[in-house]
Amino acid sequence: MSWLVGEKGGVFVKDNYMAIDQYGQTYHGLGQHPRKELIERIGSGHVSKMYLDKKDGSVVHVGYVIGQHWLTLYEVKPFERSRGL
Repeated sequence: MSWLVGEKGGVFVKDNYMAIDQYGQTYHGLGQHPRKELIERIGSGHVSKMYLDKKDGSVVHVGYVIGQHWLTLYEVKPFERSRGL
C-alpha cells in the first residue's frame, strides 16, 4: 500500500478503493488491487466482471460479481478544494 502525507500532516492512501455490495455492505481499504483483496475477504474462487450500460450506449466496467456478492467499486480520493477569494 502506498502512503502519502497531506499538506497539513494528514495521512491518506494513494490508489485506494472501496466497494459496496447489493446489500449495502461496505468493504474499505482495498488498496491498489481491489479484485485480489475482495477475493481474499469474501473467500470465493468464482469472479466475473460487472458492467453498466450507459445512456450514450457505451458499456463500462463498474465492479465484480464474487460468489453471491455484486460489488460496485469506488475510487477513494482525499477531498481538496481551493479557497475562493
